Amino acid sequence: MFPAEATLAPLDAMAVAGLREHVHRALRQALLSGSFAPGARLNERAIAEQLGVSTTPVKEALRLLEADGLVRTKPRSGVIVNFDFAWAEEMILARAAIESTIARLAAQRIAPEDKPVLAQILTDMAQATAESSADDLVRLNEAFHGHIRSVARANYLRLLNDRQDVYDSGARRVIHSDPAERQRGLEEHTAIGRAVIAQDADSAEAAMKAHVLRAGESYLDLVFRKNKD
Repeated sequence: MFPAEATLAPLDAMAVAGLREHVHRALRQALLSGSFAPGARLNERAIAEQLGVSTTPVKEALRLLEADGLVRTKPRSGVIVNFDFAWAEEMILARAAIESTIARLAAQRIAPEDKPVLAQILTDMAQATAESSADDLVRLNEAFHGHIRSVARANYLRLLNDRQDVYDSGARRVIHSDPAERQRGLEEHTAIGRAVIAQDADSAEAAMKAHVLRAGESYLDLVFRKNKD
């Protein structure tokens, strides 16, 4: 079941600069991790109290989230959670299209000095998988995809992709706690990385698309199907 009321951790009081972005990030992660049920009404004052901030950055963050389509303002009802299974599924499909294009560009544009870096990440992922280190795999997963995006030098696509990213570190950690998931992830990342290093654009694109779609199904199981049990 979705929790009756989400609990948000207070923000660091030292993080005054960019407070709106901190609130935006905290609320976005809470939404994408299923902390708020679809259709739930968000109480701005309660959220501000939990985060330890005033209602002003909360209102600003909610406006940003509405621009992303994750929430909506309903007359006489306030701010309502718009993020649901269908919305998440569309985000994953969009991410698969964008990430696979980025992987194609990475294979076409990778510089010789970038290849050993990517190969080392794959080696580290294999070791972390063998050691069942979920925390290391979360970090390496982010490093792997970050390096692919970096060598692709596709700034516009990276901006688009950021809006479709449904994963936070918590969701990745839960997913990587499953031994079968860890092994599948290693095999998929290895196929992507080898294709990029070999500058095989077609294979890199296909492997990335398959990986994002398959991982997306695991995310949907974790956040939505599990919450229905």
